Amino acid sequence: MNIIKQVGKSSLIIAYIICLLPALVTGQPRRHKRTQTGNEGRPTQLRSFIKQAEEAGIDFTFPPVLKEVTAISNENLSFDYAMAMPGQNFEIWLQVRSLKQNWTSYEQVKNITGKMLANPDSSYIGAIKANACVLSDDDRYTIRSLKPELLEAYNADAGKSCLVSLADLPETKGFKYALLIALQKDHTGYLLAVCLTNDKGPDFFRSLSKVRECIKFR
Repeated sequence: MNIIKQVGKSSLIIAYIICLLPALVTGQPRRHKRTQTGNEGRPTQLRSFIKQAEEAGIDFTFPPVLKEVTAISNENLSFDYAMAMPGQNFEIWLQVRSLKQNWTSYEQVKNITGKMLANPDSSYIGAIKANACVLSDDDRYTIRSLKPELLEAYNADAGKSCLVSLADLPETKGFKYALLIALQKDHTGYLLAVCLTNDKGPDFFRSLSKVRECIKFR
């Protein structure tokens, strides 16, 4: 009975977060402007990530309220960029992948052999499932589809989310919870964002609200 109550509580939390997310991408006008100098003056890691995100069809604007931290990359977890909010228990890990080469291989195999490989546009589902499995301290989480209005706000074609209680791993740095969000644009690329926190209440929502227009598909 306690498990049922916990699942119900988690469902309400995720619903609240998903309702809040559109504000993250519509609250302020875009500040990112392209110039001929491109990424000059930016830290090397940020320049590299912006380029990788662009290859996946994603525009990334660094949120001024965050600071860059070292991204985790090992045999269990692999992320391309990470940020933290100074003075707050809040951190974001980002993983971006281009699907263009996957689609080229997919079409070649289909045309040459007539066989069908896994559809590259389903890669984002495998990404969120694999990371939720590694990060969670139990299997009492539910992966949900994002609502159409949220996908439209991100200019995405599909997306999933789930909230997990974190396992006590060196990589999780003592954080208690993580909200995982996966977004995908057909034939283009996908993004996986892991938002880590110790608080599932208002402080977490306030931290999320400060990361407006961080990412958006073109």
